[in-house]
Amino acid sequence: MKIRVIDTKHKNAYLNMGIDEVLMRNCTAPVLRFFAWKPAAISIGYFQGLNEEVDLDKCKEHGVDYVRRITGGGAVFHDAELTYSFVIPEKDCPEDILESYGIICGAIIKGLNKLGIDAKYAPINDIICNGKKISGNAQTRRNKVVLQHGTILLDVDVDKMFSLLKVPNEKIKDKLIATVKERVAGINKTYDEVASALRQGFKEQFNAELVEDTLTEQELEQARQIAKASYSTNEWNHKR
Repeated sequence: MKIRVIDTKHKNAYLNMGIDEVLMRNCTAPVLRFFAWKPAAISIGYFQGLNEEVDLDKCKEHGVDYVRRITGGGAVFHDAELTYSFVIPEKDCPEDILESYGIICGAIIKGLNKLGIDAKYAPINDIICNGKKISGNAQTRRNKVVLQHGTILLDVDVDKMFSLLKVPNEKIKDKLIATVKERVAGINKTYDEVASALRQGFKEQFNAELVEDTLTEQELEQARQIAKASYSTNEWNHKR
């Protein structure tokens, strides 16, 4: 197997989601992408309601983007992290969802192990170290293509995160913050260190040859058009 590897570094939320969609639409062979978010952003799961999950006024006040993902799951604050996306034809990936999560998360774990991080898989879609969550992942399947993307937390600002997210019951907010601080942690590594280690993890897990590449001009233009027409619009982000 050959895996095309792309590092698009920091992009805004809308373009990041547009690139994921382009890679998924055009997928004929596996692609691994690393990226980050500038400005910081909150992504919500496809089935969530933006107004119920996110304090939009606070986001505007702090210059934080917000966007709806094409994958499910909960709201995620993207700040000090490396995010990856892995796109693979369904024929090259287990049909069973849990098994496919395990294999792809296994590549992440192998990479993190190379950094001396005792990472373990916590089904369905988390990776933990010393009992604390260091990575959350989400998956979708369309047109016989699997997309899994996820975060590897480099650092965590729980207080800032909760200032941007809505909590159903303000009375238990402090308790929630304390609980998340106990259960979530950053790995205290740099973006480049993690990207380098994850390359090796995917190479070993899939017994693959890595092909370093960049987005083509056509792919980038497609992603910009999708970001403009979809991910940056109120129609998409407020659709539920």
